[in-house]
Amino acid sequence: MDEQERLKEQDDERMVNEAFQRLLDTYLRSHHRKKVALITQAFNFARKAHEGVRRLSGEPYIMHPIAVAQIASEEIGLGSTSICSALLHDVVEDTDYTIADIENIFGPKIAQIVDGLTKISGGIFGDKTSAQVENLKKLLLTMSDDIRVILIKIADRLHNMRTLGSQPPHKQYKIAGETLNIYAPLAYRLGLNKIKEELEDLSFGYEHPEECELISQRLSEIDNNLKSIYSDFIAPMQAELDRHGIQYTIKARIKRPYSIWKKMQTKHVSFEDVYDILAVRIVFRPKNLEDEVAECLQIYGYITKGYTPHPERFRDWLNHPKANGYQALHTTLMSKVGQWIEVQIRSERMDEIAEQGFAAHWKYKDGEKTAEESESELDKWLHTIKEILDDPQPSGMDFLDTIKLNLYSNELFVLTPRGDVRKMPVDSTVLDFAFTIHTFVGTHCIGAKVNHKLVPLNYVLRGGDQIEVLTGKESQVRREWLNIATTGKAQNKIQALLRREDRERQREGEQMLTDFLHQSDMEPSSMVADKLCALHELKSREELYSAIGAGRITLGQADLDHLRNRKNSQGWGRYLNIFKRNTPAESAPEDDKSKPTTKVDKKKTFVLNEETLDQVSLCPTCHPIPGDEVLGHVDKKGHITIHKRQCPEANRLKTADGNQLLAVRWDTHKKRYFPTVIRVEGIDNVGVLYRIAGILSQQLNINIRRLTIETNNGIFQGEFNIEVHDVEDVRTICRDLKRIEDLKLVTRIS
Repeated sequence: MDEQERLKEQDDERMVNEAFQRLLDTYLRSHHRKKVALITQAFNFARKAHEGVRRLSGEPYIMHPIAVAQIASEEIGLGSTSICSALLHDVVEDTDYTIADIENIFGPKIAQIVDGLTKISGGIFGDKTSAQVENLKKLLLTMSDDIRVILIKIADRLHNMRTLGSQPPHKQYKIAGETLNIYAPLAYRLGLNKIKEELEDLSFGYEHPEECELISQRLSEIDNNLKSIYSDFIAPMQAELDRHGIQYTIKARIKRPYSIWKKMQTKHVSFEDVYDILAVRIVFRPKNLEDEVAECLQIYGYITKGYTPHPERFRDWLNHPKANGYQALHTTLMSKVGQWIEVQIRSERMDEIAEQGFAAHWKYKDGEKTAEESESELDKWLHTIKEILDDPQPSGMDFLDTIKLNLYSNELFVLTPRGDVRKMPVDSTVLDFAFTIHTFVGTHCIGAKVNHKLVPLNYVLRGGDQIEVLTGKESQVRREWLNIATTGKAQNKIQALLRREDRERQREGEQMLTDFLHQSDMEPSSMVADKLCALHELKSREELYSAIGAGRITLGQADLDHLRNRKNSQGWGRYLNIFKRNTPAESAPEDDKSKPTTKVDKKKTFVLNEETLDQVSLCPTCHPIPGDEVLGHVDKKGHITIHKRQCPEANRLKTADGNQLLAVRWDTHKKRYFPTVIRVEGIDNVGVLYRIAGILSQQLNINIRRLTIETNNGIFQGEFNIEVHDVEDVRTICRDLKRIEDLKLVTRIS
């Protein structure tokens, strides 16, 4: 070993020892039992197991388990069992040691958690959709048994995101996409607010680096102004709180870059129009823990003196906490400079739960759970997850969508006819509420009385509504209900019932086909069914049987002629063939199948230029144009589709088929035109449309493909379908249109 290698080993040794000592120091400052010897034993075991292995970043692999354990201890508040499990979480997956070895040395509980982490190692998702869904089910099932598994997995993902820069771009998109669509919602549901926000911001930085940098820069530019507004705003509050002898800390909460960007996208507003960048948080120490809710309300009374509260922005999460344990009182007050600022009031206990998650703080503290803890909102949510797992979706993407509905859901409170409070996700309908009572009530629901008034199934619930569900004698589940139900539980039950009905129709249809063939002296077989599928342009035998059973297909002479290879002048096939012969090739719809199959190296960045654009398809949902941040997806046949990185379809692919993603960059030279849509809103004065058209067609020489305008009480909204070369053209168009005084909003929507 030369001198340079020896010095490198010494540096690595020092780095590892310092990291582990920092972990021990953090643990010793916590409220958990002081099992330093056990943690040290787990560290030495993991260190030896991973000896000689390095991460892509070049550091010793053991630094990763130490970092995960540090997050579990410092940022989530877990104890020695979880810290040991975090240190050992990759040992079984990456070395020759087994779960039995872990159990013999560290006991059954640590072995059980490590086993759960091993089953979901390598990320939630694998190479195929079925494998991805199965791994997600494993994660959720394991989480139901011991929630520490998913808490450590979230810590593992957080450290992987913090060190994602060493991965190639296509891996970054996959991992960032999974993080944003699965892990951040899980962290939110478990009350890990700080971790959820960091996961979102880190993912945002990899998916949209330029926009992330721009928003961060804008936040830095207005930092001094925000501090000035904050100081002036809180001064009267501080005086009032001091006068009443309240022990408190008060701090500013600045909206995170991802949250700002998301609001800009959903509201179609600029950075300057995001009004709630600044909020104020008051954290107080209650004089008596049992009276903290009453003290919270007292403080609300103190701080609103001299301010104007917003009548529609008061949120009471004190008596009815969110499903993730969050408790606080929110109000919005007018500042002296005419700006609405949200104020959040919490006790120290509430603040700790809001930042680190209630599951880590009391669900697994030493000692037995109380009856109240056993009936926690977390347990209720886990029960809902188990219900979904008991009746899984046949489609992997549908299953992922159902789970996501249960991860992100803001709540409102409604009342039963007896006055009992029920918690429902925002945008829930009467039908959703019926399914929360019982599946039987949901399937027989015909409407409801809300506040003693008759309403239909699609009535959207509002906070404080009192609901009496009305049922009929017969079950009446319909496929249209999927467009009415918004909760995962209701959609899951409806789909399960529809599948049951489909299976019954398929059995009837298959029997009808068998009887038809026997009457025609033909034997039923898979080949016969496949021929009929081809005749009726159906994808599967199940679709054929279902169509026959439902009466959408009536078997007759045309079917027999097709099966016996006879020509039938009255059959549809003849007309279809004539149509195909006379359809010009250039008028055929262009889709992925019309593009040539392209061999690509997913490890390299695919360059989109005038030549390669003919080898790919542009997503018809998001309509990417040169200059957009994009990625590619390679399907099983090698066809490449280009998506904007924030495209809903791309988000689904990141979480369900991440290994097929492709890093892409533009290299076009304004030689081609691409379709896009510009939305405008403004005052409906005479001549405004003429001025808009003049700028587009005369000044900028833009081809307007389609124009739609709606006016209402002096306000108009319009959409211009135009053709541009790239994003730079769009910026020029928006800049010039904004000079028209009557226009209040100009934005690209597609």
